Amino acid sequence: MRVVTSKAAKARYAKRRAARMRRADNDLTAAEWSTLCEAWGGCAYCGTTEGALQKDCVLPLSPGGRYTVDNVVPACRSCNASKCNAEVTSWMRRKRLDERAFLLRWAQLQRSLTS
Repeated sequence: MRVVTSKAAKARYAKRRAARMRRADNDLTAAEWSTLCEAWGGCAYCGTTEGALQKDCVLPLSPGGRYTVDNVVPACRSCNASKCNAEVTSWMRRKRLDERAFLLRWAQLQRSLTS
């Protein structure tokens, strides 16, 4: 994980991230986000219902992920920060989370939301 310490470095990182966000095809609507949150019923990774949920790209932005209904899941702040730009299955194995249950649920929701 990248640790940014100086104000200048933080500003450069924020500028690069903003540029990636502008270039990406981000078409997740507020209604779709609401539907995703309701369907998952909490954090997609750990299942917690405590605190606000954040949008997390299953395939991170840096390798080409986008904020779309088929790539975003609700995540608690802890999981979202911990996952960072990691590939989801290797991150889940490292954290000892149930990757099989996540992948099955994610596939099921994708089928139901796109049909």
